Amino acid sequence: MTQAPTPTTDTVRRLIRALVQESADGAAGPDVRPVAEGGEHATWWVGSRYVLRLAPDRDAAGRQRRELRVRDLVRPHLPVGVPVSVAHGEWAPGLTYTLDTRLPGGSGEEREVSAVGEADLAGLLTGLREVPVRQAEGLGVPRAAPRSLEALRRMAVTAAERLGAADEFDPALLRQLTRAGAAQLTAQSGTAVLVHHGLKGEHLVVSDDGRVRGVLDWTDTAVGDPAEDIAGLALAVGSGAAVRAATLADYGARPCLRGLWLARCDTVLRLADRLDGRDVGPLPLLRTQLRRAWEAILLERVTEFRDDKPDEAG
Repeated sequence: MTQAPTPTTDTVRRLIRALVQESADGAAGPDVRPVAEGGEHATWWVGSRYVLRLAPDRDAAGRQRRELRVRDLVRPHLPVGVPVSVAHGEWAPGLTYTLDTRLPGGSGEEREVSAVGEADLAGLLTGLREVPVRQAEGLGVPRAAPRSLEALRRMAVTAAERLGAADEFDPALLRQLTRAGAAQLTAQSGTAVLVHHGLKGEHLVVSDDGRVRGVLDWTDTAVGDPAEDIAGLALAVGSGAAVRAATLADYGARPCLRGLWLARCDTVLRLADRLDGRDVGPLPLLRTQLRRAWEAILLERVTEFRDDKPDEAG
């Protein structure tokens, strides 16, 4: 199999010169520099107005082609910005690129989301639920089966012991999620919606006043469990803010608590994998995500499920 070329500054400059004939950023063309976050997508700033994303392999190229169609589908339903592609094509044989408008604001990993920003996140979750599933699937968006929370819980219990030995986490915290509790938080049938499936802090564009102005990277979008996006928000903005946003979006206790525990188990597993050398994620970020996901919230203290009927709100 032919090795994919590695994009360099010269590669990006040649591509941009071919795309941008004139530039307000200077006669020599706009400045280009790699984006620190999201490096797996070979992402580059182009001047002050654009972002260039280069697919590193053919699988990523296929997902990027689909992403362009998905962004057009979701844009009318969302109260937050979605990047617009001003040019797209191939930067190497079979490998795609998209030159996108840069949304104003900063990374959600660096800026706090305000109470009004939580309302923006609620609008995001509501809008995704309103996107017609058949239209999304018609664009090639795949279905993703709900994950087993019980299987995740069992793995997290083992990982928590390793973190406890490393003085990174109190394994006793996981006892709050029992086998019976995990069974009560099984994803309910008939609740699949369009899910971003990557609501990391780096994919949220946040303004100085804490408003959520945009959402980036729609390459992993799927039709599936809405709790996955609630879990993503728990890692990005904390469990309290994530659950408040989901509640504003009319999700009930089951999907909120399911998302909370998906996030908690995920953070334990990822941090343990990082300490064991099986993950290359930044250690400070993984610790921050663990702290966010394990914020104590009132909902989990006052909710008691008494039957197995589907949660109509979720």
